[in-house]
This record gives sequence, structure tokens and C-alpha cells, in this order.
Amino acid sequence: MFLFLRLLRESYLFAFQAIIVNKLRTILSLLGITIGIFAVITVFTIVDSMQLTIRKNIESLGNNTLFIQKWPWAFGGDYPWWKYMNRPEPKYTEMNEVLKRANGIESAAFMISTYKTIKHIDRSIDNIEVDCVSHDYYKVWTVNLGNGRYFTPLESAGGKNVAIIGSTVAEYLFPNIDPIGGQIKVFGRNLEVIGVFKKEGKDMFGNGPDEQVLMPINFARNIIDVRYEGYQPTLIVKARPFFSNAEVKDELTGVMRSVRKLKPGADDDFAINETDILTKGFEGIFSVMTIAGWIIGGFSLLVGGFGIANIMFVSVRERTNIIGIQKSLGAKNYFILFEFLFEAVILSLIGGLLGLLLVYLGTLAVSAAFDMQLTLTSGNIMLGIFVSATIGLISGFIPAFIASKLDPVVAIRTGN
Repeated sequence: MFLFLRLLRESYLFAFQAIIVNKLRTILSLLGITIGIFAVITVFTIVDSMQLTIRKNIESLGNNTLFIQKWPWAFGGDYPWWKYMNRPEPKYTEMNEVLKRANGIESAAFMISTYKTIKHIDRSIDNIEVDCVSHDYYKVWTVNLGNGRYFTPLESAGGKNVAIIGSTVAEYLFPNIDPIGGQIKVFGRNLEVIGVFKKEGKDMFGNGPDEQVLMPINFARNIIDVRYEGYQPTLIVKARPFFSNAEVKDELTGVMRSVRKLKPGADDDFAINETDILTKGFEGIFSVMTIAGWIIGGFSLLVGGFGIANIMFVSVRERTNIIGIQKSLGAKNYFILFEFLFEAVILSLIGGLLGLLLVYLGTLAVSAAFDMQLTLTSGNIMLGIFVSATIGLISGFIPAFIASKLDPVVAIRTGN
């Protein structure tokens, strides 16, 4: 242990001396390590932050929530596109059949969605998402209210002209007044505002409740065709606890085929989508980004490695006399080898730590300037340190090995 500490101390002093004596040469040599670590860890930090954000957004949809729709979220195989086109849209009545027949279903809701202009007296706001839903929507989807209440069963069943609006809609249409009890106009009809969504902002997909209006589907059925494909009819189901998505998906497939009276050999005319499809899709993108980060940073690390090796060759030549004296006094070959290896690792770590510092400052700047939270994780810090130390170890091995094999007599004479 004492020998290790002594080696570490002497190596640190030699490395620090190399930086002090040959500032420009050392800085230029370490620049490759700094840029390489900066490039690699920056990519990893961005990927990790995006993955964390996306996972949170996908989890908000519900890990045990499935969506029965006309179109799949991911296309695959040789299934002809025209067969997708010919599929029927999910129907409101199919929701009731699914609830009756599927044992693994806890709740289900029917939803259509479109974008409309919302009005209040002489004020209007454009391109607002209007969702028309069945009553149990709050059971399959997170509904966070900042003010007011959700629909009552009677309001949903009777198609009452009531609505829940987003915070942005409320702030614009009802400035400085309480929107609860106020009137908005959608589809040319007046609706009473009974609730306001809690302000949450937009997620990674550009969605959020701030610019949304929610109303009972039974009210919408009286004024629009809820079967219209442009409204994206969707049947949302939530699995019971202890039922896996795979089990529920298999059961739903059987139920939907039975409801639509499909023959045994016929293809499914519906898609059952689940959130892990989105996760798998993004994983492929992140893998490409990670590989690109390693390639970009790898070239800089390679240049930095040659720079470290150059410093160590110069250091061996300048200290040949000292090496000879150390050996004549009884220093073993492994002592000399480890001494120079430690010096190379410390130099490389200095470059790596500078790269990590730049990444950290970058995360602070991006988080402050944009609506995106970047975090330099402890895992990425350890990775940067490990890669730096490895580059130093590899780059310094040959110079250190040459130094350890020097003949003491020849080394002393060469130094003189």
C-alpha cells in the first residue's frame, strides 16, 4: 500500500511538472482527450436525458394501457397498405362488447380527437385539441385537474353540454376571471366549463393538456359523425392488475375477432397498440446516436492517445538519467513501469476531467436556455473517467515498458 501511494505521489508530481514546464505541448496533447470525452459523454448525456423524459411521457400513458385502432403504430412485414385502408374504424358499441367479454380488462373508454377553434364571446383561440370521450376516460388516462371537476355519470350518459379546458385555453379566453361556469363555443355549440386541467406543459411528442378541450362523447354524437376516420376513433383499454399486456392483447384479439365476426383464416382488421412499441422505436434511434457519438469521439480519443504517448516518450528521454539512478539504487523494473504508467493515466485523467467539466457546463447552459432538462449522471461521469484512464494506460504502456527495460549503467551515461 505504501509503495502504491508513493508511486501515485511521484507520478502526480512528474505529471504536474510536465504540464508546468511544457505548457503548450501538454495542453495541445491533452486537447484530443478533452474533445473526445466531451463528444462521447455529451452524446450519452443527451441520449440518457431524452430516454428518461420519453420514459416518463410513455409511463404517463400507462404501462398497462392498450389502444385498439385502425392503424398500427409500427408497420412491418408484407401486409398490403390497401388492407389497412379498408379496415373499419373502432365503434362506440364495440367498447361495451369488449367490457362484457374480456376478463383481463379493468376499464375501457372510447375517444375521438380533432383540432378546432374555441370561442368565448369576442375572443377565440385556434388549433386546440378537442377530445370527445366516454365517461371512464379518467380511468384509462391520467386526468389532472387544477380547478373544477370531472363529468358526472349523468352528464356523460345524457350528453350534457359541459367541457373541461386546458390552462392555456382558460388563460386566453377568460383573462383575469374564473372560467368555471363560463361558456365556450365548439362545433358551433355552447358548452359550460366545469373544469380546468392542471398546467403541465408539452411532452416530448408535443402533446399536453394545456391546449385541450374535453367533452362527453354522447354530446358530440348529436352534432358530428363520430365514426369519421379523420377524428381518429380509438378504443382505450386498461388491463387488470397481475395481467400482462401480452395476455390482455391475446384476449382482446380474440374478442375483437368475435365481435367483428371474422372467419378463422381471415386477417385481423384492427390494430392493438401498446406503449412499448414507442419505447422500442426510440431505442433504435438512441442506439444509432450512441454509435455516432463513439465514432466522433473515438477519433479525438485516438489523437489524444497519440498525444499522451508522445508526452511519455519525451518524458522517458528527459528522465533517462533519473531512471538509471533509481535502478542503481535498487528500483525494480515494475516500479519504473508503474511509475510511468501512473503518470500517463494521470495526464489522461486531467484531459478527461476537463472534458467532463465542459459537459457539465453545457448541461447547465442548455437547461437554462431551453425547455429541456439535461443531467450529467454519475454513470456517465464514471464512464468518462474510466475511458480516460484506459486511454492513458494504453498510450503510456510502450514508453513505460521501454523505460523499465533500460540498463542502469547505459541510462546514467546517456543522461550525462
